[in-house]
Amino acid sequence: MFWMMAAAMTVLVAVAMLLPFLRPGAAAAAEPAAAYDLRVYRDQLREVDRDLSRGVLTADEADRLRTEIGRKVLEADRALAGQASGGAVASRGALATLLLVVLVAAAGGLYWKLGAPRLPDAPLAARIAAADARYQDRPAQAQAETTAAPRAVPTPDPAYVELIDKLRQAVARHPDDPQGLALLAEHELRLGNLVAARTAQAQLVAALGDRAGAMDHARLAALMVEAAGGLVTPEAEAELDRALAMDPQNGQALYMRGLMLAQTDRPDLAFPVWRGLLERGPEDAPWIAPIRQMIPDLAWLAGHADYQPPSPDGAQATPGPDAAAIAAAEDMTAEEREQMIAGMVRQLEERLTTTGGTGAEWGRLVSALTVTGQMDKAVAMLDRGRAALQGDAAGLAALNDAAAGAGL
Repeated sequence: MFWMMAAAMTVLVAVAMLLPFLRPGAAAAAEPAAAYDLRVYRDQLREVDRDLSRGVLTADEADRLRTEIGRKVLEADRALAGQASGGAVASRGALATLLLVVLVAAAGGLYWKLGAPRLPDAPLAARIAAADARYQDRPAQAQAETTAAPRAVPTPDPAYVELIDKLRQAVARHPDDPQGLALLAEHELRLGNLVAARTAQAQLVAALGDRAGAMDHARLAALMVEAAGGLVTPEAEAELDRALAMDPQNGQALYMRGLMLAQTDRPDLAFPVWRGLLERGPEDAPWIAPIRQMIPDLAWLAGHADYQPPSPDGAQATPGPDAAAIAAAEDMTAEEREQMIAGMVRQLEERLTTTGGTGAEWGRLVSALTVTGQMDKAVAMLDRGRAALQGDAAGLAALNDAAAGAGL
């Protein structure tokens, strides 16, 4: 069906482009320049005769003008005789047809080489199954580390390298010292020894045991991703799970969770995770810059082509009344102010229930409904917001915090 439609459209466009070149009537309607010149020169000859009869010109002047105009008439007549209008139309049509055929053939060849003409349809179920297969087929940490490209780092100062050698020796003598392991992991990373840094952090987590916190596991996962060349391996995912079980709002772990989902072709699941992180901030968090760079494409792939990231200064954070509206509200009566607030709440409710929104926006709606005494509606919007934010841990947390603050 696709090829039939593409061929039909190509034929229609080709015919529309060729018609002006092949239509004889259109070519005949366009008067040659030599014919126009010839008509003008003949009019000038008649004008010379009229001027001579009125006494404006002398006989000598009239003869001289007739000679000059006659020469131009002969030149125009020769030019007109040399033009074969039918042949010109035919040659223009043949040239246009040839160029069009060449262009269509070149476009077809380019698509055949760079495109995917035999690619079958990809329904949603098949794409999800392919993404799941890619998720299951991720290489193990050791395999990913062997194929990862080495990290480029500046040549370190020899004195610094000597100090790190001493640190390695100290850690080897005290392998259960958390402080030494933490320092070793940090400095191995600075030297570009990613596997050594990951190993030191893993030893640190093992040494801490039950005392290891969410940040310890998140840092181990980050070092594993670095050592694997940016790939979130199953082992790194396990560390992310441990970190998020301890702290569901851990920004570093959530960023890598979204990265893993994006790597396994699930932008629909990665987008709400990164969107929540971006809107929650803070702006100087290390994961905000890469999210800002990648989230426009991720939003498009997730089906949110109209998504606009919040500005770094918070100017596009949650929408509300502008300065003019606030100034106008100061001059309103209590009844008019209540009507304005009710209208704003109603607009927010309509937007969220039709196009969705962030957890903070759902929370603001719930709080506004509670303040205006619409408790039943506030509970209903809380349930609806939770249903809309399924899979968005940060958004759900923001909504639940707002609900708790409103007494729900």
